[in-house]
Amino acid sequence: MIRWPLSTYLFVFVSFFLASAGLAGGDEAQFGRYEMGFKNFVTCELTRIGPTSYFKGKSVDITMIDVYEARTESDLVIITGAVQCFVEDTYKTLYGAVGVKTIMDREKVMYFTIRSKDFSILATELMRHPYKERCGWSRYRVDIN
Repeated sequence: MIRWPLSTYLFVFVSFFLASAGLAGGDEAQFGRYEMGFKNFVTCELTRIGPTSYFKGKSVDITMIDVYEARTESDLVIITGAVQCFVEDTYKTLYGAVGVKTIMDREKVMYFTIRSKDFSILATELMRHPYKERCGWSRYRVDIN
């Protein structure tokens, strides 16, 4: 059995830790980018373009948008989250999912759905809700680096 000096073990441990932190930092930056895009996109969708379908013509203030996750399925990134709104005199929570696809180095929203009840979303289910562009994703994508 080979006995390695303590410095070798320490070097391997520190190298592994730094490599893991670098990967996590990259994922965190990517998630932050999707989070900002989701928040801006949903705000646009709910307040600027015909919010009457969601709120039946009542005045609305978005009080919070929380992003749950951003995951990749095939060539589609699915971002899910919740939106808490104050609609006239009551709070309402909506749950949304956005499907973003990269086409010729540009990200574009391909699918979008929002519901009043929480749901788990798969790419196949999200594809039943094609999005006709009203609020462009690239317009709201913020590079936080």
